[in-house]
Amino acid sequence: MPSISRQIPLFRRCVGLDQTVLLLTRCNRLDRPLSGDYLMLLTRERLVVTTESKLLRRPRLHLDAAISDLSNVVWTPDTRLTTIEFSATAPDGLRERYLIKVRNPAAIWHFEAALGYVFRPAGPGMRKLNTATVLPAVA
Repeated sequence: MPSISRQIPLFRRCVGLDQTVLLLTRCNRLDRPLSGDYLMLLTRERLVVTTESKLLRRPRLHLDAAISDLSNVVWTPDTRLTTIEFSATAPDGLRERYLIKVRNPAAIWHFEAALGYVFRPAGPGMRKLNTATVLPAVA
């Protein structure tokens, strides 16, 4: 909780008060596993990732991107390890890869529903349930 409360001002600058937070979770970068914890915040309009400096615990912005500016977004759940690998190409062209650890294996579908709601376009064959798009799991 102290880490989250230190990063709230950063999130407020990036995300408007009118935006609903769909997901706020800790994650790690796959390309730098020893770089510490990151916080990922997802709304319908933005993806914001922050981290803290190790020594002074100052929050730093790692990624702030509009959903429409992200490309090649892929996530792969692993129910055995209770993790989700999330990757996207940022507007600057860098590939961002994160590992999201989920405490409860049954909660993975909540993460998938939030990611699917934001990143999958609505189309034929999809049904709406509680304003979130429910789709089959990504294999």
